[in-house]
Amino acid sequence: MQDKVTFEYAIIRLVPRVEREEFFNIGVILFSKRKKFLSVKYNINEAKLAAFSCDLQLEDLNNYLKSWDLICKGDKSSGKIGAFELADRFRWLAASRSTVIQSSKTHSGLTNNPQKELEAIFRQYVLCDNKEKLF
Repeated sequence: MQDKVTFEYAIIRLVPRVEREEFFNIGVILFSKRKKFLSVKYNINEAKLAAFSCDLQLEDLNNYLKSWDLICKGDKSSGKIGAFELADRFRWLAASRSTVIQSSKTHSGLTNNPQKELEAIFRQYVLCDNKEKLF
């Protein structure tokens, strides 16, 4: 337990029609200050997107999410936000929005491997690959 550090994460949601407030999970952003880790993992299920909306273009959404990845990496091409401190970049990405791509409230936990944690949360909440039966 002594090797574990705190981390925070938010689920990234796609809200095709904001006025309807319907969404589905498309990614996870995870931050660990002590491990100096900030990363995003995403995947948009094309069948779900088609069921929710025929107006949104998958390529446009993926390009938008690629900019989140650049911000996580602190890439200079991501603009001013990419130059922010790691924690500030996470807070900016996980901030409440009323746009097509939104974040859940942030959640926290303990881990000794943030990358492994990101993968596990992604599998559980985006791919719905639950090892445990819920019911």
